[in-house]
Amino acid sequence: MSAAAPGLGTSIRRIVPLAWPVFIGQLAVLGFGTIDTVLVARHSPTDLAALAVGGASYITVFIGLMGVVLAISPIVGQLYGAKRLHEAGRQVWQALWLALALALLGCTLLAFPAPFLALSQAGPEVAAKVRGYMGMLALALPASLLFTVYRGFNTAVSRPKAVMALQLGGLALKVPLSMALVSGMPALGLPALGVVGCAVATAVAMWMQAIAALVILRRDPFYDRFDLLAPDVRRPHGPSIGAQLRLGVPMGAGIAVEVTGFTFMAIFISRLGETPVAGHQIAANLVGLLFMLPLALGNATSTLVAQRIGAGDLADARRLGWHGLQFGLGLAALVAGVVFAARSQVLGLYTGNPVVIAAALPLLAWAVLFHVADATQALAAAVLRAWRIATAPTLIYVLALWGVGLGGGWLLAFDHGGRVPMAWQGAGGFWIAATAGLVLSALGLVALLAWVLRQKAASITPPEPPGPPPGQAPGQVPAGG
Repeated sequence: MSAAAPGLGTSIRRIVPLAWPVFIGQLAVLGFGTIDTVLVARHSPTDLAALAVGGASYITVFIGLMGVVLAISPIVGQLYGAKRLHEAGRQVWQALWLALALALLGCTLLAFPAPFLALSQAGPEVAAKVRGYMGMLALALPASLLFTVYRGFNTAVSRPKAVMALQLGGLALKVPLSMALVSGMPALGLPALGVVGCAVATAVAMWMQAIAALVILRRDPFYDRFDLLAPDVRRPHGPSIGAQLRLGVPMGAGIAVEVTGFTFMAIFISRLGETPVAGHQIAANLVGLLFMLPLALGNATSTLVAQRIGAGDLADARRLGWHGLQFGLGLAALVAGVVFAARSQVLGLYTGNPVVIAAALPLLAWAVLFHVADATQALAAAVLRAWRIATAPTLIYVLALWGVGLGGGWLLAFDHGGRVPMAWQGAGGFWIAATAGLVLSALGLVALLAWVLRQKAASITPPEPPGPPPGQAPGQVPAGG
């Protein structure tokens, strides 16, 4: 009799050890934005509005480029599962070359932010602060992309704690720098830089992180097995870069559509004035904080699925994908419900300004459904990327998040036809439409994942039944049977 397939509990015990360091590390990453939001919210509403527009613009550029670089993760995960370690080392160097090339493009976009300012229609004072903020973040972008290579590689080889340690170190450096630069320290001769001070602190922290990561890759004996210093591994390799681009471009496009479907809300909401965009910024930061849990579970599940694909165990890969999705969905519903119940107290942690709290409070009413749908689509997309499927999810994102989310949000928020109820107008209209878009994308991606896994199930060859014992003819009943 064959042994029963491992159940959900077994899969959870395999996913959690990889997920929790990713979760802590991503909380540290989000801590960059959270500390900036809290400090700037207490500094001035104008700087907070600039942070919302500038932060959304930076994320739009960085996330798309990051998604291209992160193609290293499923590629190395499969190579690692197949024990092809030398080739995995080659992929690290090709991702580094790719990250440097993409940084040139990204820095140019950040240094000339006119398109983003035109979309936001920011006032002169806010626009000037956005230019200074994004100009400093252009200096941080190359370091961020180089660190993305380190993160994607270590995640793929089941070493997330190495990433978490550096991310926590970056946050430990970022917090005091931001506190000193936002409000200034007259005793030390430091002027109050407001939102620009946040960007200076980020640039310093990211470059220290990237330098530390490169030193670790060179000196930690764990990485010797990947031959990272071999001459043939270090040279640019056209076929390897091409393979990363073929997977990374649709991955980056999909992630960019997913993120811009949300970040462009801030740019459009800024047309409504400083108070609505400040309320949105707080709600957006909170939703981003909630998203770290399904993001961590998605990364861990995707890593295990890619490794099992490389090892040729497709049945285990399918099982892990489904179990990761079920586990993440349950946790997302639980966490969102708790936050919704304590939403007033949570907003009080961000700001004491009653006007900004009043603007943010109605938006959190959508947080439960928004977060559950967001978690579902993120987990499904992560598992699909482990199977190297990225183009179809991008098309789903475009239709759901841009078409329904941003397009529907524009129609509701600005009520061009005069038919939208007052409660659905303004920032709330964007959140309503964004939630609907996420629900549609979640349904579409889960349906796509189910179809893909059915196809993979059909390709799994069942094991041959054991032959009869020696001396027994096929079909003959053994003695005493």
